[in-house]
Amino acid sequence: MTSSKISLGAINMTAENPQAQATFWSAVTGNEISGGGDSFYLAPNGPDGFGMFFQPSSEPRLQSQDSHMDLTVPWGSREEEVRRAIELGATYKWDVLEEHEHVQWTTLADPEGNLFCIAEHPPVS
Repeated sequence: MTSSKISLGAINMTAENPQAQATFWSAVTGNEISGGGDSFYLAPNGPDGFGMFFQPSSEPRLQSQDSHMDLTVPWGSREEEVRRAIELGATYKWDVLEEHEHVQWTTLADPEGNLFCIAEHPPVS
């Protein structure tokens, strides 16, 4: 089997207010905003980072969400990052702390209701 060289380039999202969403996600990820008008792009914040693209939605928001982002933070920093995301405008949904021994996470929603998780993995001993 050959090894793939695929990596995540960008996440594309529609939004009721693309500028506000770009501003929120820029503050969460540290990515810088570029673009303007109706669409906004957050360039990756490093060689292993990913970009985000926000464009206006043309249809009503779906009632369910089939996928979401899992953002990983260093072990021991999840609670601090969750507090920071909430201060920036995220809404707390729930924690999963004891279901899996290899990961703990908190599920949040961004200002437009898109779910995302902030997860931490314990160090390998």
